[in-house]
Amino acid sequence: MSEFSQSILEAAAREREVGFTTYGRKTGKTHRTTIWLSGDGKRLFIRSGGGLGRDWPRNLLASGHGVLHVGGMDVPVQGLHVTDPSEARSVSGLVIQKYGSSVRRSPDGGPLTPAEQATFELRPST
Repeated sequence: MSEFSQSILEAAAREREVGFTTYGRKTGKTHRTTIWLSGDGKRLFIRSGGGLGRDWPRNLLASGHGVLHVGGMDVPVQGLHVTDPSEARSVSGLVIQKYGSSVRRSPDGGPLTPAEQATFELRPST
């Protein structure tokens, strides 16, 4: 498994918002959005507060890849949908650490929030 460079991980920890480009499900055209990015020091995660109904997560599900714009770098990535509820909740903990307690986290055993349902781990494309 490929890992992100230390410079990318440091930029991800520093920056509050980053750009993310996906490719249209039907047209293949690029679509850039501004998102929050969280990590655990080794892995990076993005999620859609609006859930899986938004364009960018649907595009990412369809193509499996995008481009992360962080620290002045354009980083091709693969997006892996986080489907395990406990892992999605743990990512919520990372988001809360970085962005504050206004972020909602579902209770253990309860239904996932829309953002937790639209959580993706990013990995460098090889």
